[in-house]
Amino acid sequence: MSEENAHNHNDCIDTALATAETLCLEQGQRLTKVRRRALELIWESHRPLGAYQLLAKLAEEGFNSAPPTVYRALDFLLNAGLIHKVESMNAYLGCAHADKEHKGYFLICDECHNVMEFDYQDIHASLVAKAAQHGFELRSETIELTGLCADCRGLAAEARA
Repeated sequence: MSEENAHNHNDCIDTALATAETLCLEQGQRLTKVRRRALELIWESHRPLGAYQLLAKLAEEGFNSAPPTVYRALDFLLNAGLIHKVESMNAYLGCAHADKEHKGYFLICDECHNVMEFDYQDIHASLVAKAAQHGFELRSETIELTGLCADCRGLAAEARA
């Protein structure tokens, strides 16, 4: 069974929304209706979602269809640590570890375009140390590794057989 089918989507969406509510309360921020719905739509997709895809979905539901509305919601969610931006896809993904400080790193399948976040703080520590050796202060980092996921590798092997 693939990982996508191994968990309940509604449970992970509910968990993400509960985490968002808790973090916003702790940070003295408001999880407005549009912010909440944007986060929910990002989690529902279980794949990176572009700003204009999100805009279209929100517009269908009667939310303000102006791009600044969506970009403000995305900026809020990014700054709150509730989502990540997958730079190579110019799209957004729900953060699986929003309740703890971390850097997100991504495995991106070239075939199905699924993205898996993994949290490996040793990578971050090594990058900070290496940059410091050169007198460089890191302000941002994006690590996206591309290849084939297990499901697509399996399909490729079946096709070759």
